[in-house]
Amino acid sequence: MNVLFVCVANSGRSVMAERLFRELVGGRHQTRSAGSEPGAEPHPQVVEALREIGIDAGDHVPRKLDAEALAWADLAVSTCSEELCPITPGVRRISWEFPDPENLPLEHVRPIRDEIKQRVEQLADELDRARAAEEEPS
Repeated sequence: MNVLFVCVANSGRSVMAERLFRELVGGRHQTRSAGSEPGAEPHPQVVEALREIGIDAGDHVPRKLDAEALAWADLAVSTCSEELCPITPGVRRISWEFPDPENLPLEHVRPIRDEIKQRVEQLADELDRARAAEEEPS
């Protein structure tokens, strides 16, 4: 399954979700992230929050949500909150609402990271169960 995590800047929430999911699934599923208005770089406190749990996101380059990303994706996961999240036409979509970590101190980013991690774990479990059910002989 190809999972695309989306938000506005692709500098915070979607980066955390992408990196956490990639670490968790170990290649069983593929993941990318993108944003409708990509920032210049990931938020430093997001990079630090991930580094604290052994995940390097310092090399992340925010990407524009475009037709190629949508064509690649089997599932789009929106990670926005109050702001207008990008649309993902033609792709099954689920919505998770998380506060924007931009300009938040690290101690406020950690709980967002931990909640995203919880959701990512649930999603990975659901996708693994669905894949196992498809592979079972009839």
